[in-house]
Amino acid sequence: MRSVNPATGKPIRDYPEHDEPAIRLRLEAARIASASWRATPLAERSAILRKVAFVLRAQQAECARIMTLEMGKPIAAAEAEVEKCAWACEYYAEHGPRFLEPEPVATDAAKSLVRYEPLGVVLAVMPWNFPFWQVFRCAAPALLAGNAVVLKHASNVPGSASAIAEVMRDAGVPEGVFTTLLVPASVVGRLIGDPAIDAVSLTGSEPAGIAVAEAAGRAIKKTVLELGGSDPFVVLADADLARAATGAVAGRTVNNGQSCIAAKRFIVEAAVAARFEAALVEGMRALTMGDPMDRAVAIGPLARADLRTELHDQVERTLRAGATLALGGRIPSGPGFFYPPTVMTGVEPGMAAFDEETFGPLAAVTRARDARHAVELANRSRFGLGASLWTQDAARGEALAAGIEAGAVFVNGVVKSDPRLPFGGIKRSGYGRELAWHGLREFVNVKTVWIG
Repeated sequence: MRSVNPATGKPIRDYPEHDEPAIRLRLEAARIASASWRATPLAERSAILRKVAFVLRAQQAECARIMTLEMGKPIAAAEAEVEKCAWACEYYAEHGPRFLEPEPVATDAAKSLVRYEPLGVVLAVMPWNFPFWQVFRCAAPALLAGNAVVLKHASNVPGSASAIAEVMRDAGVPEGVFTTLLVPASVVGRLIGDPAIDAVSLTGSEPAGIAVAEAAGRAIKKTVLELGGSDPFVVLADADLARAATGAVAGRTVNNGQSCIAAKRFIVEAAVAARFEAALVEGMRALTMGDPMDRAVAIGPLARADLRTELHDQVERTLRAGATLALGGRIPSGPGFFYPPTVMTGVEPGMAAFDEETFGPLAAVTRARDARHAVELANRSRFGLGASLWTQDAARGEALAAGIEAGAVFVNGVVKSDPRLPFGGIKRSGYGRELAWHGLREFVNVKTVWIG
């Protein structure tokens, strides 16, 4: 399993894959460890999560460096990602025990209550774009609830997967309670069917979600799927356009544009569209692209060569369909998998940049007749992960948010994940929730106890 620096295209290091005996050994260790971990007092599990947060901060520089070298995110963003993981661990250490308290319910029994008990071993199939955060937003609540976690990370970030395992060991997570498997995607179906695995969490592409859901369905195992997104960024005529344009640039280019919840379709009321487009182009043009280890750089490379090829194909197909290129749109010469900040206007439903998920710094602008039409366009997607809506009338924004088909709507803000709020999508963006108490209770047995 090879780690490649996307800024140079050169290999960093090779990691040996786990063979069948090693897989069996680790799965069996996870199964055994889960029994003792669920019996560990909740206060002790909370204390270990706090220690994980401490170790993450102590090793922040090295963990961030691994992420940046391996998948190209700017170094400051990588450092912030490590800190966010520590925050999630602390959040669940503090609030998780309250979320897991048995709940008394008044019935015809002398006593009845609802208990929240761990399922066993959760298989976490995680993506490369946020190599630490995606893992911890799944693992922190799962571990606090008393589950063991087996991580199957993306094949292009084996260094991150190994670093996370080291953090867990250094923090005192018992052996087998958190396990990393370095295996290809072709093994995932077999892992899901293994008796050692009790549930599956996937963050990934739509095809990956389909495959995991099929395998889990055959095995009748609980799944949470966080899949792709084509998030709308709706700008109404009464919006603060300068603020909206600044948010648009940040929302489109977070993580070099490689985020499921990045703003992708910019739907703007026609009355202010020209002004917004000019501000968006100006903001995107001002971004510095280059070595992500350089703190002055805002845009690093895409994570793999094939991802750049796919993005550029989407740009070209959209232009052939009638859109206008306002900025970027050309593959630069030189090493690495860079793609420049790009803006297209005149994008309509039926064009690739409107209908498909685009992973990279590409902003597609669509004009709407009015607010109602803007919401209709926002919903004209098979995805439903996040959405952003901009207006100076907060009450109107809240009312319109109710009609947008998404797992989250941010009014006058860029969509983001937060341990305090549930995270997930609808439609082809998946099902289930991560984070908050909702995510903690995804991988528990909600058990009714009735005592006569």
